[in-house]
Amino acid sequence: MATESIRTFDAIVLGSGPGGYVCAIRLAQYGLKTACIDKGPLGGVCLNVGCIPSKALIHASKVYKKAKDGAAMGVIAGDLRVDMATMQTWKTGITQKLSSGIGGLFKGNGVTHIVGVGKLAGPGRIVVTGADGKTETVGYGKLVLATGSSPIEIPGFAFDGKQIIDSTGALALSELPKAMAVIGGGVIGLELTDVYARLGVQVTVIEAAERILSMFDADVARPVYQKQIKLGVKHLQGAKALAATKLPNGRVRVDVEVAGKPDAVEVDVVLVAVGRRPNTANLGLATVGLVADKRGVIAVDNQLKTTAANIWAVGDITPGPMLAHKASKDGEVAAESVAGKKTALDVVAMPNVVYTDPEIATVGPTLAELQATGRKLKIGKFGFGALGRAMTANATEGFVRIISDEKTDLVLAVQIVGAEASELIASAGLALEMAATTEDIALTVHAHPTMAEAMMEAAHGAMGHPLHALKA
Repeated sequence: MATESIRTFDAIVLGSGPGGYVCAIRLAQYGLKTACIDKGPLGGVCLNVGCIPSKALIHASKVYKKAKDGAAMGVIAGDLRVDMATMQTWKTGITQKLSSGIGGLFKGNGVTHIVGVGKLAGPGRIVVTGADGKTETVGYGKLVLATGSSPIEIPGFAFDGKQIIDSTGALALSELPKAMAVIGGGVIGLELTDVYARLGVQVTVIEAAERILSMFDADVARPVYQKQIKLGVKHLQGAKALAATKLPNGRVRVDVEVAGKPDAVEVDVVLVAVGRRPNTANLGLATVGLVADKRGVIAVDNQLKTTAANIWAVGDITPGPMLAHKASKDGEVAAESVAGKKTALDVVAMPNVVYTDPEIATVGPTLAELQATGRKLKIGKFGFGALGRAMTANATEGFVRIISDEKTDLVLAVQIVGAEASELIASAGLALEMAATTEDIALTVHAHPTMAEAMMEAAHGAMGHPLHALKA
């Protein structure tokens, strides 16, 4: 009997998101014959319908809002309007450029891009189905699963891509609706709330928890809530979204329950942003002896190895937060492990960022979590309202808080809510990774005037001798 002839690779990465493409490039750099399988544009959800396009729209909407509000600074806008079609074209140009850039990196590093949907077909085999329905079986010595996640659909709100949409649909609107309901007061929901509220859409946020952004300390989330209220956003907190009904007038009625009482909101578009689910249901995991948990998550060790021989997993399908930078770090470690190098995922703290206005960025546990341990803490907090650079940028909302151990002075966590928080958090992460103390931060000369001075000021406060604030 003739032996089946198939293309075989030392390593295959299934998925080209921020975890998958990073892993594939690193594997090739280690000298492994590597392929990456993905049906869509390179870069996955993050680059094409997630992180990058959302930040493009966030920035564009901020430009519009700042132009509208510039009169107090002497900047008078004339015929100011929003052209959504042009904004979408600009956004898409960015994603296409970045995606093609990954293609160039693949080519330069010798990674083979196989276009199609991959499914496991037993140890060492993957069946790839192309857009034309044709299939190809490819072989691997080592496999890295990097299939990412998808928006969760909830009962009563079946996605139709037009009036009831997920985050992908919200990033592709070619016309501005008059009113929008956002179900979910988490990261994705509030980032997109900011975008459309700034552009003039009447937004109602429906959040089941008692407050928005409940994963953060209450005082960290509060400036975001207050700013959205100023934008005209209506928040229904402790509210359950029951169902959506399309009305004869072309609008949608969203029935809700607030504090046990029925209510309803009539809008043009409903965005469901209640979270994401790992893409593991149709991977053929059983063919290689793998089982995901009830959430769809695959267990891995600190080298990202699964329980199946020669198979690793990274990113959203593994335990931990669904963050692009977490996936990329996973991808690097998995590649090192596949290549037989001594490695382990050993991260002291993973930064978390929300691109609202003001931004939120944290690293380490929340203040509430640290207080619950009974550990004796030192806390330094400095508001951006007292910072010269923040005043000149008209961005005085929020603060920096540094939490350290009272005995050792080691920095345990940093929480920032304010302009440029997403940029400032990197130095805080470095402080945790290198076991810095608040004294280390306070003794570091910070350029003036900068937003980063708030870090230094908070450190001085934690040490009990604040410079530009009164002692608490």
